[in-house]
Amino acid sequence: MKKLSHTLLLSALSSILLSGAAIAGGADFTLVNRTGYTLREIYVSPSHKNAWGKDRMGDNVLDNGKSRLFKFSDKSSCKQDLKVVFDDDESEVVWEEIDLCEIDKITLKYNRKTREVSADSE
Repeated sequence: MKKLSHTLLLSALSSILLSGAAIAGGADFTLVNRTGYTLREIYVSPSHKNAWGKDRMGDNVLDNGKSRLFKFSDKSSCKQDLKVVFDDDESEVVWEEIDLCEIDKITLKYNRKTREVSADSE
């Protein structure tokens, strides 16, 4: 009986640990660039804050038509704003209140002539 209880306890602990790992990455998302331009910088910030933090691209760029997975574990602030800086003219554009806890993939679109932003999410 003691051995069975020990086995059940280990099984329960394993389940808890595995479910915790799944939750930790639950806000990760793939960003698809369909803006028509190369993105040099990408920032993610809670919608209620006024600080952007660090550039998530580092020394890389995200060419038009390409995608990149972003690890994002801040599930306490699901609604996030995304800011990008374009490589060609250094202009900035912001997409507001994207619920990263509800999506796995977001496709950013931009019309430079009208300065209209849009996004598709999955």
